[in-house]
Amino acid sequence: MSRQTYRVCFCCRRSFKVTAPPVPGDVKDLFQRYSENGVMSVDQLQRFLIEVQKEGGATREDAQGIVDRLREQGRFHIFHRTGLTLDDFFSYLFGEINPPLSPNLGVHHDMNAPLSHYYIYTGHNSYLTGNQLSSDCSDKPIIDALKKGVRVIELDIWPNSNKDDVHVLHGRTLTTPVELIKCLKSIKEHAFVASDYPVVITLEDHLTADLQAKVAEMVTQTFGDVLFSPGPECLKEFPSPESLKKRVIISTKPPKEYLQAKKPTEKEVDSQRGKAGDEEAWGKEVPDLREDILNDDKDDDDEEEDEVDDDEDDGVGGNKPQQKAAPEYKRLIAIHAGKPKGGLDEGLKVDPDKVRRLSLSEQQLEKAVVTHAKEIVRFTQRNILRIYPKGTRITSSNYNPLIGWSHGAQMVAFNMQGYGRSLWLMQGMFRANGGCGYIKKPDFLLKSGPLNDLFDPKAPLPVKTKLKVTVYMGEGWHQDFDSTHFDLYSPPDFYARVGIAGVRADRVMKKTKTLEDNWIPVWNEYFVFPLTVPELALLRIEVHEYDMSEKDDFGGQTCLPVSELRSGIRMVSLHDLKGEKYKFVKLLMRFEFLDPSTEE
Repeated sequence: MSRQTYRVCFCCRRSFKVTAPPVPGDVKDLFQRYSENGVMSVDQLQRFLIEVQKEGGATREDAQGIVDRLREQGRFHIFHRTGLTLDDFFSYLFGEINPPLSPNLGVHHDMNAPLSHYYIYTGHNSYLTGNQLSSDCSDKPIIDALKKGVRVIELDIWPNSNKDDVHVLHGRTLTTPVELIKCLKSIKEHAFVASDYPVVITLEDHLTADLQAKVAEMVTQTFGDVLFSPGPECLKEFPSPESLKKRVIISTKPPKEYLQAKKPTEKEVDSQRGKAGDEEAWGKEVPDLREDILNDDKDDDDEEEDEVDDDEDDGVGGNKPQQKAAPEYKRLIAIHAGKPKGGLDEGLKVDPDKVRRLSLSEQQLEKAVVTHAKEIVRFTQRNILRIYPKGTRITSSNYNPLIGWSHGAQMVAFNMQGYGRSLWLMQGMFRANGGCGYIKKPDFLLKSGPLNDLFDPKAPLPVKTKLKVTVYMGEGWHQDFDSTHFDLYSPPDFYARVGIAGVRADRVMKKTKTLEDNWIPVWNEYFVFPLTVPELALLRIEVHEYDMSEKDDFGGQTCLPVSELRSGIRMVSLHDLKGEKYKFVKLLMRFEFLDPSTEE
């Protein structure tokens, strides 16, 4: 039931009544416990921050700062200048100043380890504006990705029609090209808008030696001293993100063949469309690793023709006479890349004298983790593993990133121009560590155990902690959506889905009851999630509107790294399908970390 509360006009400082959402019973009880005579003093608020919100270092000044901010926002009750009323307290809890991730945490991981010790926010076909077959190529999606903190940009480089310049496009498709120089200039301009940590450009190279030399000149002139170029030889160890701040790094396989693009036939395009399949409006549920993956005989060849074995037919234009690659181009390549030759046993060997990047498709990874899980983990302790989407993801959909992350893969490459649940996991993961695009991998993926054993995400593990999540209520839909968006003649029927993405033992989704005809749903339900590997766990939150006759309507989502989740009652902003935050839609939730032995 809604209630009346006071707000203060900024102009005349007069108070006025507005309709406000109901205060949950738990919030009322906590206010009673930490207040006297209907007012919570600054000292009592400090005690609440320490005891309930688990902000152990909260000072009286912190509590006073909350009071001052509420007053500045006009949300402070006019009759009580020295403390908080229940309405003021609720405004604090359900306000922007009380998010689930600390706004002051910033970059707090150790950034002085080698690059191989970090998950890196990685894009795939970063130049595409839409689908993989016929959308435009542009520098705009590259700019958008960099602004969101993506640190790895992929460019497919091909000769133009006159063979005298270099274009970026998705080869053997109908995508329209964009000039390479335009993409490079945009990367330089926007590389460090969201983060100072290095940007890696992965090149999928289909050029002749003379055009490679032209690329070398473009890259050198565009980036100058910003470019990290250690020389033509493989690095013995990767530098750290800290040492590479505001640097640009080139990664590709030094090519030996010129791979000619050919325009696809209508039959080939139609065939690829047929493989794409239909996706639900917000994407299918994130798939887990299939146990029968070894029986999957689907073709998983992808677009990375530059990484075929040197003596293999590329399947496009046949074998071409080998040419010596331009030496100035080779010198640009800081992270040498390739695909496994001689099978996984050979491809995953760790060389003590050099480091490199290995690329696998999502299907190759799914097969490899069944047969070579420990070898993958060992390989990624020193080297970089890049995973890319299978070629049949024509709609720019994505896959489950946790399979790669749980085996140490640093570059899980995603189609950032798509949307859906998999992309929400990617966005949630990289909200950690100040959103800088680099996240330190857990220690158990970086070193062997006491018996020289390696982490196995499928192995049964004890529960480390339990996360109790209470979903109190939500509001804001009537402001961010039209009144008839969900139902033409009645208020919406909302329900929430809450769960965990992580290793298989932790993966689960649960659902609240559906509340009929209510723009401000009050669920007051809680769920307990036992976590065996909380370091890799992501909290998934979605709201949908129940529709009896059609598919349920989407009402918002977010994904949060459990490792940085703040205990206590928090305001959780929801985002749209593509990950953009709504202006008003939000939930009031509580997060509590419990001892593993605690009864649910």
